[in-house]
Amino acid sequence: MSATFTHRVLPYDGVDEFLAGAVPFLGEGLAAGDRVQVVCGLGLEVLLRDALGDGAGAIRFSDAARWYAHPSRTLADCLSDAEELDGEGRRLRLFGEPVWARRRPLEVLEWQRVEAILNIAFRGTGAAIMCPYAATLPPGVVAAGRRTHPETVRGARAVPNPGYIDPGAFSARCDREPLPPPPAHADELKIDRPDLYWLRAYVAEYARRTPLPDEDLQRLLVAVTEVVTNAERHGAPPLMLRMWTDAAEDARGDPAFVCEVSDGGRWSAGAGFGLVPPRRSEAGACGRFGLWAVRLLCSLVQIRTGPAGTVVRLRLTLPGPLSDPVPGFRPGPGDGG
Repeated sequence: MSATFTHRVLPYDGVDEFLAGAVPFLGEGLAAGDRVQVVCGLGLEVLLRDALGDGAGAIRFSDAARWYAHPSRTLADCLSDAEELDGEGRRLRLFGEPVWARRRPLEVLEWQRVEAILNIAFRGTGAAIMCPYAATLPPGVVAAGRRTHPETVRGARAVPNPGYIDPGAFSARCDREPLPPPPAHADELKIDRPDLYWLRAYVAEYARRTPLPDEDLQRLLVAVTEVVTNAERHGAPPLMLRMWTDAAEDARGDPAFVCEVSDGGRWSAGAGFGLVPPRRSEAGACGRFGLWAVRLLCSLVQIRTGPAGTVVRLRLTLPGPLSDPVPGFRPGPGDGG
């Protein structure tokens, strides 16, 4: 396809600025026969339908709260659509307003990272993406939007964004803050001889003492297997497993089951730590997608690596508030650890 991928931010203060950027973008897509997708709240949908008239009938409108439910899954689904359309000689034209309100800081950070990473993931797809950012958003969110979009929209014009930075550099900034240490009540296990069958059983026994739903437990077991395998192959002793429940009393995240795998090695960031989804052409070439699959399986994945070693922390959101933390336990005599 001859179209060039574009990713633009539309900062707006009021209805007039919003429509001045949105209507030309959407109208151009309708005229070109693009698949035009709009993801926003009901208020903006009403505005756009009224402004576009009969043309709005050809647009796919989606609820923003559902669309922006999980960073990696949303990115994967959207990329799959863009690649499929590109193969048909058509273009995905997405007008999406990310949901920033009421998100915890950890969620906000991951969605900002996705805004940066899609500049890598969508290269060559010909997709056109525009993200409106209201002036009423927190200043830090608006500032990050200018760093993650190569172009800024002013009316019907798009101009280079001087605040844009390399996606890899932006992602590194997201991981600049060290992870808080595990709490005192965390269960800790040194893994000397990884026996994955036994290890999954051990994790499952602990997890079943928490409110973690069974479906999420199955996802956790697959994710832990992948991370421990990576640590064994690419890391160095000591290899440690830690688990705990996080009540999120600091308001940085939702109540979560947390599973952490650490080792003494420094992992290479060359593969991007699973941040970029594999392309459709790669699906048949490899049966597993490593850390990308782990990101799909968990609510949030945090990775830190350096001279002191590597930590991969998996978070799975728990339903409802937590009461007391789950007490730790130890494997019995003869268990492999």
